[in-house]
Amino acid sequence: MIALTIPGFGALELQHLVLDYNGTLAVDGKLLPGVRNALMALADELDIHVITADTFGLAGAELAGLPVNITIIAQEAQADAKLAHVEHLGTPGVFAIGNGRNDRKMLAAVAVGVALVQAEGSAAETIAAADVVANGIVEALGLLLYPKRLIATLRS
Repeated sequence: MIALTIPGFGALELQHLVLDYNGTLAVDGKLLPGVRNALMALADELDIHVITADTFGLAGAELAGLPVNITIIAQEAQADAKLAHVEHLGTPGVFAIGNGRNDRKMLAAVAVGVALVQAEGSAAETIAAADVVANGIVEALGLLLYPKRLIATLRS
């Protein structure tokens, strides 16, 4: 668990990290550089979940050997499936990262939602739903590895 208090934002007790796959952890189905090491570093403190429609069919192979729970969702109603997943985990304990329009409901519901703008871009609705916007997955995961960065971004 990662516990921290952000002035003007609130106290957080994060237990779960929920991640989209394509456009977030991967581009064109391939895991981005630095992701493997960052996830390994976070695995001692958080339960890590990857929820994806697995467009390229590579998520399982690319995430092999990592301490993550992978959930493959159907092509239909993806935003609702992702929302249901974080609600099942308990949204107050979830830090979630995504970029697609299907991530917007999930990011709006959790304790901290991070929208990414990488090679695939990011849906405007998803950016609007997020608490933080990051320019890369390694930087987004760095908010958890170095929590003072998150505090500096969200305090008011």
